[in-house]
Amino acid sequence: MSELLTKSGSHRVRKISDLIFRIEKNESKGMNVPVTIYANDNLISKMITDRTIDQAANVATLPGVVKHVVVLPDGHEGYGFPVGGVAATDLQDGVVSPGGVGYDINCGVRLIRTVLSESDLRPRLKDLINELFKSVPTGVGSEGAFKLTRSEMDELLVEGTNWAIERGYGWGQDIEACEENGKMKGADPSRVSDIARKRGGIQLGSLGSGNHFLEVQKVDKIYDKTAAKSMGLSHEGQVTILIHCGSRGFGHQVCSDYLRVSELALKKYGFRLADRELACVPNDSVEGDDYRKAMYSALNFAWCNRQMITHWTRKAFKRIFKTNELDMQLVYDVSHNIAKVERHRLNGEGMRDLVVHRKGATRAFPAEMQQLPPKYYSIGQPVIIPGSMGTASWVLIGNKKSLDLSFGSTAHGAGRTMSRSAAKRAHSMEGVRKSLETKGIYVKSLTKDGLIEEAPDAYKDVDAVVDISHSLEIASKVARLVPLGVIKG
Repeated sequence: MSELLTKSGSHRVRKISDLIFRIEKNESKGMNVPVTIYANDNLISKMITDRTIDQAANVATLPGVVKHVVVLPDGHEGYGFPVGGVAATDLQDGVVSPGGVGYDINCGVRLIRTVLSESDLRPRLKDLINELFKSVPTGVGSEGAFKLTRSEMDELLVEGTNWAIERGYGWGQDIEACEENGKMKGADPSRVSDIARKRGGIQLGSLGSGNHFLEVQKVDKIYDKTAAKSMGLSHEGQVTILIHCGSRGFGHQVCSDYLRVSELALKKYGFRLADRELACVPNDSVEGDDYRKAMYSALNFAWCNRQMITHWTRKAFKRIFKTNELDMQLVYDVSHNIAKVERHRLNGEGMRDLVVHRKGATRAFPAEMQQLPPKYYSIGQPVIIPGSMGTASWVLIGNKKSLDLSFGSTAHGAGRTMSRSAAKRAHSMEGVRKSLETKGIYVKSLTKDGLIEEAPDAYKDVDAVVDISHSLEIASKVARLVPLGVIKG
């Protein structure tokens, strides 16, 4: 297989190597840069059956986009940008696109370690999962632990994780184990609509629905003992917890609000787009500045949300195991849907300030980057890639090649291969539950659809996704984790 056509038939995908595919820059189609896809033959064959690659080619037409648009091995069709897509635009001459961040702003994952082993957990697994299900609000309309006043919301949107910790919801050391220390500077709550405030004001500390989950896991295999030791992952069988959620209705509304702003501004700035879902505004415009400040506020809401859930999780473990001596340290917290100003070297040139859009993508910075916490400075940033319910998740560390290959980014998960409606047609609740139980996994879900829609075979093989990242030296394997119990909305 040396060349493929995208679903639209208008773009030729050329195979460069076993794991790299490319659409060359085509000025006749308005492309300013090429598209690079990191995948194997099996994954690329799935991507061309939907709009994934066509969407990436459309992103390559945006004003000020630089070097190339990247599609990672978990890539699949999204809104405007493909999920699993990375694009960088020049800070002065480029644009920022709400569709390049997505609706669930700062959807992300955080990993917590414990001193427990699987043998400690098994006799109490069902009790623990039931206790977590009671302790952590779940579901589409779920409400958090308390309702926020306007002034409290303003403080939270500026302070992020620190807002929760100052009120006793966590530990001081949690801050340095978060990307950006759990606080994006430059957030401005005045750029957030009252509707977004209303939606978010009752949801802080809630998990939500869809592919969000809280999973109790064990370390299945350690690949890099030095890196694992730095993260406190000491042995196979060790119990860990993975929390996957985002900014809830707050971030969704911020995205909706600024998509409308961007669509209205297209004529003002003379933009003609390949796809209206790519609505964007200049980085240096009033609208661009407003969106960034509102989006940063949503980033901070999401970090605070995961911090609150971490607090409820620690309390639930304490109640079941009747001890504080569980060493439930936060290993790291990474963001998926985000746009940030970063300095990158382009094609052998000097460093340039770019707005890096990561839509369903994880930052994967190598060692000796100033953005890393001191304890990870010498090994590289932890990268956490959750699998689908019932399959493995992975811990990796960022590698230096990521800076050149993908703007310091890698995959964020397995990536869907089956729509939620197709999953519901193909599976039953009892079938999914029994399949998980045969693997020793206990699941608690708020709704039938919440379980069926996230059936493991609705997603790509996360091990294959990680193998590609590892083989390309974008991010290297540290440890493989497998689920023991899951709660879902």
